[in-house]
Amino acid sequence: MIVSPAAYDFITFAKKLVITDTHSHIYSEEFAQDRDQMMQRAFEAGVQRIFAPSIDSSYTSRMYEMEAAYPDKVFLMMGLHPTHVKENYEDELAFVASELNRRKFYAVGEIGIDLYWDKSTLAIQQDAFRRQIKMAKKHQLPINIHCREAFDEIFEILEQEKSADLRGIFHCFTGTYDQALQAISYGMKLGIGGVVTFKNGKIDQFLDQIPLEHVVLETDSPYLAPAPFRGKRNESSYITKVVERLSDIYQMPKEVIVDATTQNSVAVFGI
Repeated sequence: MIVSPAAYDFITFAKKLVITDTHSHIYSEEFAQDRDQMMQRAFEAGVQRIFAPSIDSSYTSRMYEMEAAYPDKVFLMMGLHPTHVKENYEDELAFVASELNRRKFYAVGEIGIDLYWDKSTLAIQQDAFRRQIKMAKKHQLPINIHCREAFDEIFEILEQEKSADLRGIFHCFTGTYDQALQAISYGMKLGIGGVVTFKNGKIDQFLDQIPLEHVVLETDSPYLAPAPFRGKRNESSYITKVVERLSDIYQMPKEVIVDATTQNSVAVFGI
């Protein structure tokens, strides 16, 4: 087989790096037909650490299956996603608490507030968010924050809960420069994914003003695929497109971007 110079460079690049995807729903139904192949593509692209956030209790068994299949590659979070905070949220929070007491996780997430889909649940979303932050502190774990059209509401609770033991990742950060600084002030890293490659993503306009030490990589697969895959199913292997864009923004080699962001993820998750 003849390998093109461009392909050779990519293979060489991937083999010598440890890329960390800090947010990927690898257990999603969207991967039902080719899950193992999707994972293999991620490994071949250099992704050696994948952190999988929770949604609600109905997905937990699938998460455990992925962890069992790839024990040295997949690391789990536990939490109740804000869009799944419904009438039964007390039962779901009890499940989260029980699982956190029962076994090891690497973060409480994804948690937060989402006012894009349903503003009527704001009060119980706020309650669930606050209570899961307290769970994270109890277990000395970071949090993974989902925020959609809810920066003010998120920051209000983080201001109330700020402390030396509060840390985590502001997942899929899409805010302004000032909001980025505010998130960082609460001990959060900024999760940067496919949006940074969008022409209208906006965060690329100021991200070079944010020190790289505050940034981690993510895909949020199967959602938010980067250009040139925008609008299609996302997967962890596409994180290389995020690396390439950050290399352009920061004017740093891809190797530096990968090494720095993986070390930043170590600082958050402890492994």
